[in-house]
Amino acid sequence: MNYTLNNLPERSFKPRQDGLTMVMDKGLSLRQVEDFIEVAGVHSDIVKLGWATSFVTPNLKEKLALYRSAGIPTYFGGTLFEAFAVRNQFDDYCRVLEQFGMEYAEVSDGSMDIEHDVKCEYIHKLSKLVTVISEVGSKDAAKIFAPYKWINLMTAELEAGSWKVIAEAREGGNVGIYRGSGEVREGLVDEILTKIPAEKIIWEAPQKEQQVWFVKLIGTNVNLGNIAPAEVIPLETIRLGLRGDTFDFFLNK
Repeated sequence: MNYTLNNLPERSFKPRQDGLTMVMDKGLSLRQVEDFIEVAGVHSDIVKLGWATSFVTPNLKEKLALYRSAGIPTYFGGTLFEAFAVRNQFDDYCRVLEQFGMEYAEVSDGSMDIEHDVKCEYIHKLSKLVTVISEVGSKDAAKIFAPYKWINLMTAELEAGSWKVIAEAREGGNVGIYRGSGEVREGLVDEILTKIPAEKIIWEAPQKEQQVWFVKLIGTNVNLGNIAPAEVIPLETIRLGLRGDTFDFFLNK
């Protein structure tokens, strides 16, 4: 930090297990990645190359090398896994991970229908090769799961070998754990947290109001995902009570 301020919440340090900021790269150029790393790399824990953008991204190896040189792990979005799995190309997917030196992988079923025990078997197989992050929830706004189902799915995927489970919201923050308006399904989140440790969940929270809500609920070291590159610095100020939305929240803690 550039100067001293008292009475700030205690922020975890990288590499960390909680307080993660997962950033969504939807197609940054090499120069944009360099600029992003210069400004926000110190506050970014992991970068997801959204959905299947890695398939069409030019200079992909060079981009991944930039992130690695900054000590920021990367992974391909879960939709890419689904694109391979739905075509019965799981072995090809594993070869792609090896080809690009990926140390993380996301397993999701937000765009395809798959038996959950089959999904867990994919998680188990991949966990022997890489660190697995799995995603729970559908990208279809019409599919609303009861809290007990979210809990059961998350529990099974953690037991299968997932390092963290992602609570689905899409890049817009308007499905899954949110209503179409972007409002948090508060009862759902409260129920999930009765059974799943907060440090095991990455809550997708692309909207500022969602980030503020989770910081106030869980604390400065909540895991948040689908953060836009330009929003990493603003999010860090929210975490530290240095933005109006959380300015008073940590002062008396």
